[in-house]
Amino acid sequence: MRNRLFTSITAVILTAIISISCVGCGAGNNSTQPTTKSETVTASKTVEKKDALSYWKKDAPLKKQLTKYIETITNESSKDFIPAEYRVAVFDMDGTLCCETDPGYFDHKLLYHRVMEDPDYKDKASDEEKAVAKDIKTYFETGEYPEGMDMRHGKAVSTAFKGMSLDEFDAYIKDYRDEPMESYEGMTNGEAFYKPMLQVVDYLNANDFRVYIVSGTDRIITRSLAEGTVKIPLSQMIGSDESLVASNQGNEDGLNYTFEKDDKLITGGKFITKNLKTNKVTVIAQEIGQQPVLCFGNSSGDSSMANYTINNNKYKSAAYMLCCDDTERENGNKEKAEKMVETCKESGYTAVSMKNDWTTIYGDGVTKKK
Repeated sequence: MRNRLFTSITAVILTAIISISCVGCGAGNNSTQPTTKSETVTASKTVEKKDALSYWKKDAPLKKQLTKYIETITNESSKDFIPAEYRVAVFDMDGTLCCETDPGYFDHKLLYHRVMEDPDYKDKASDEEKAVAKDIKTYFETGEYPEGMDMRHGKAVSTAFKGMSLDEFDAYIKDYRDEPMESYEGMTNGEAFYKPMLQVVDYLNANDFRVYIVSGTDRIITRSLAEGTVKIPLSQMIGSDESLVASNQGNEDGLNYTFEKDDKLITGGKFITKNLKTNKVTVIAQEIGQQPVLCFGNSSGDSSMANYTINNNKYKSAAYMLCCDDTERENGNKEKAEKMVETCKESGYTAVSMKNDWTTIYGDGVTKKK
């Protein structure tokens, strides 16, 4: 009798212990508990609060249009859905992603420095290189871009940097990239990228776009300037071209010379093409192989690229043009800005006002010199 009673009491105690242990396990392992409705709502609100285009004012046309566009073309049930492999966006660089008025283009400042200021080269510069540099200085002072300068500048860049290895050229550009801006306090040449536009690049990257820079600036200079700031591969940075040769090639044609193990690529000194206007369209077709669905530019040199993007496109497309209308935070030009606004109206582009659409241009701590 006593054994049966003992056995029964023991069984009750064990059952109680097991029950308590199970309750404790369930309470302690929070990761296995179902998410409550209130927790789901809170998480959702947290995601919604994150603004990918926070440097854009709420009523900025690009912000409203682009967010709606992304919602539409990434929705598989939408008639305007674009498969990820066809999501291609092209950006001009100078004046679209970064400053082009300090007091001129980065690559023009670089050439002027090489020819007129570099103690290791200025005494070796050719008469034509010096003549181009003097005309660049006049352009800086007057704001008037000389006729024919695109080709003359391209050729001068090719000859002034002839014989450099790609690593040497890259290092030279990056050294100058780290020099302080002339027109601004608080940033270097390499930091003079528009923060609102960098957000656009990041936003498109996050939505499975392939983003390309298609610039009139030399391809190597474009890569060395934008690397580390514009979050795209170097292979997606396209610019004007100069010749490259093997270091031991001499004057021999590339078809007749075999690249050897002790060779390295160096700049060849010949200008090939200026990547502006229709040349931007042809290089897109040659190097990307697909018609873009989004285009971002700032000048007539980008109009061909914009027209190519928005016309005869099987997918929903758009083009945006920056208008340099901010004279307080940027070296703007109201006359040029007004002209671009009219061009946008006539051509079906969306105008972007640097003055009215952006909460900042370069971020805190940067001011334009008076």
